[in-house]
Amino acid sequence: MTKTTFTRTALSRRAALRAGAGLLAAPAIMKVATAQTSGAFNWKRFAGQSIEVSLTLGPRANNLRAHEKEFTELTGIKVGSEAVPEQQHRQQQVIQFNSGNPQFDVTSVSWHVQKRLFGKSKWLVDMKPLLADSQLTAPDYDWPDFTAGGVRWATQADGRMDTLPNNIDPWMIYYNKELFAAKGLAFPRTFEEIVMAAEKLTDKSAGIYGWVSRGLKNANVPVWTSFMLGHDVDPVDPKTVKLQTTTDGAIAAAELYKKLNRDFAPPGTVGFNWNEAQTSFSQGKIGMWIDGIGFAPPLEDPTKSRIVGKVGYAVMPQGPKARHSATFGDGIGVAAASKKKEAAYLYCQWATSKLMCNRLLQSGGGSPCRASPYKSPEVIAGLKLPREWLSCLEGSSEIGRPGLPEIVPVTEFRDVFGVGLTNTIGGADARAEMQKATDAFAPVLAKSEA
Repeated sequence: MTKTTFTRTALSRRAALRAGAGLLAAPAIMKVATAQTSGAFNWKRFAGQSIEVSLTLGPRANNLRAHEKEFTELTGIKVGSEAVPEQQHRQQQVIQFNSGNPQFDVTSVSWHVQKRLFGKSKWLVDMKPLLADSQLTAPDYDWPDFTAGGVRWATQADGRMDTLPNNIDPWMIYYNKELFAAKGLAFPRTFEEIVMAAEKLTDKSAGIYGWVSRGLKNANVPVWTSFMLGHDVDPVDPKTVKLQTTTDGAIAAAELYKKLNRDFAPPGTVGFNWNEAQTSFSQGKIGMWIDGIGFAPPLEDPTKSRIVGKVGYAVMPQGPKARHSATFGDGIGVAAASKKKEAAYLYCQWATSKLMCNRLLQSGGGSPCRASPYKSPEVIAGLKLPREWLSCLEGSSEIGRPGLPEIVPVTEFRDVFGVGLTNTIGGADARAEMQKATDAFAPVLAKSEA
């Protein structure tokens, strides 16, 4: 299995301003013939058709659904869409694809969980022939504008590209500047200092806690793997495809996860996914929250947050052996079973257009896989979040490393180890839980790689 690197210096504004357009294009092995046409492109070629779109609930889905009417006005294609919480969405996708008759034409794909499964099953259409078709791809789509990292992640091992790149999401730490100032604390520079700060910030009698993160099984695994990366350990060795979940680094990461969530997090954290953690942090009594950088907008919305203007955005601190931002990503694709593939492809093309990528960056809802938004003074000027957020995005991107293993049974990996992590919050021994999870998952991984 080949290790994929998600360090995205090409996506940082500083690097983009220094780089020429050729350096931002996809590598030669990823080249796709971009469509060219001398006449006006006919966006209304499939007017009158209706398509169904299934999206994972979150800021990327919000960005698309907010502007769906524009797509219909542009194409004459009606859109029915839904946004489903991520765990339920992934379950629904598998069930529907396995039925042979999915009820959607377009779907978002979490690369970090679904890429190899979807590629192995060939559930999605190969985008390359569509991109090369001048009747289906607008001449201003500008394929070379997509960054190499996004294209590489969207491309399967057999060369098929079954999604269009949408977003790469580095993890970072949100922190409450007001609470830090009240204690005279600077933001932590190391993992050890994270614990020290969380302890000093916590005042349970006042309902103030130093830390919050995902505690819900499955959803909580990326928090643990974020800490593993600071020990320079991947959960699965990319070369040997062997589990590294009982190494000293993995156990230390689990113990850190346990301490922060057991000693310094609010009650009920075992049931927290990102949305519960986000809501808790936005109320102003949480010191730090680790998660994806695209969850920032509600924190700066006075109708939803009590900490507007008080949020700090920080790159993941230095671990004992390395400094990395756990990185995730998603694309959007067309169901191979769809009877409206061309209309569905137009939606995917629109969803990943420069306009929609500009909007995604400006909203703070993610890190689009195009280079141009980061180079545009107009786009940057329209950013709805503090410039500190963009600086954090740049810094996190430069130290990006995959937050989950590139294996087929990623969901099972998250389920099994997620239970162990949840148990540690209840007081279970971290080493024992990781050993138990490793023993349970090892045969699953071996079977998937056979």
